[in-house]
Amino acid sequence: MKSIELFAGAGGLGMGLHAAGFEPVNVIEWDRYCCDTIRENQSCGVEAVRGWNLTAGDVRHVDFEKYEGKVRLVSGGPPCQPFSLGGKHKAHRDRRDMFPEAIRAVREAKPEAFIFENVKGLTRASFRNYFEYIKLQLEHPEITRKDGESWTSHLARLEQHHTSGSRSGLNYRVVTQVLNAADYGVPQRRERVMFVGFRDDLEVSWNFPLATHSQDALLWDQVKGTYWERHGVPRNERRMSDGAAERVRRMKVAPNALAWCTVREALHGIPDPELHPQLASQFLNHRFQGGARSYPGHTGSPLDEPAKTLKAGVHGVPGGENMMLRPDGSIRYFTVRESARLQTFPDDFLFHGSWTETMRQLGNAVPVHLARVVGQDVARHLAEAA
Repeated sequence: MKSIELFAGAGGLGMGLHAAGFEPVNVIEWDRYCCDTIRENQSCGVEAVRGWNLTAGDVRHVDFEKYEGKVRLVSGGPPCQPFSLGGKHKAHRDRRDMFPEAIRAVREAKPEAFIFENVKGLTRASFRNYFEYIKLQLEHPEITRKDGESWTSHLARLEQHHTSGSRSGLNYRVVTQVLNAADYGVPQRRERVMFVGFRDDLEVSWNFPLATHSQDALLWDQVKGTYWERHGVPRNERRMSDGAAERVRRMKVAPNALAWCTVREALHGIPDPELHPQLASQFLNHRFQGGARSYPGHTGSPLDEPAKTLKAGVHGVPGGENMMLRPDGSIRYFTVRESARLQTFPDDFLFHGSWTETMRQLGNAVPVHLARVVGQDVARHLAEAA
């Protein structure tokens, strides 16, 4: 199935959708470091990006009309800084808001479906009206904003059109949901909001895939001891969250789900770069980075839980939180390779740039596995509708 990938970043969403069966005819990204990362992996023959046609440039200069009837999916992650909980919250007043370009791509290419993702912060109460504005534009992309019209006036026109029941022209059935990547087997508690739409004429009924993993299942395995025994963890190194035993006692029966994947499981098979630097050097991007320190609100990710959300960071140190918390209380930064595993990138995928720059790419990425789970379900429904 042919597709277009917008705002590709380092390629997490695109790689997951590629694995789900979509073949991107154009991958668009303006950031030179991200483009260098993709090109470098192409030159190394990495399967996940080998056939990508990369356009390094501003999406605002791309004509999408030429793709009408030629692609089945448009996907991407419009830059999310205006809506991030860690950003400055400029939202619709911020020139970095690229949702208008994502909507233009849908309007011009008229794909059968689209998948867009953004940070959970977009669903904040203070952004609620703008969130609805984005969704209504995706549902009715041909109801465009007039010159000089405020976004609130445009929203009012969209609401009138939507409630009138008119479905003439180009329309999409749009579903949105905040997904926690840990609930789908990603070793990281990372919440992203996703917009998925199917073109009206396909008459597709769709829902997001149900969660397959749970915290309760992990706590059950840990309290019962099977988790520790499976990983050969000595009793003096077994650390569980407060109240875990009581929570499991109230369950009475084992949860009907797979256990959340932990940091320990994600990093299995790669040596600690601080303790074994020579062995670590055999892995791409796996180099010890010193200087980690703990302070209130930034205490690191316990080894036997999914990682906290990896962050891109804007103050030099990437978020100050991209650290491992060992059972003995010591901390260190995750290496780029370890962070890539937490984002479910393959081990042969090389990140280009300095440590801070590569961590920025990873902190902005969509977990490859999460993208694949959603993409496979969208691809299945498109195949059935064909």
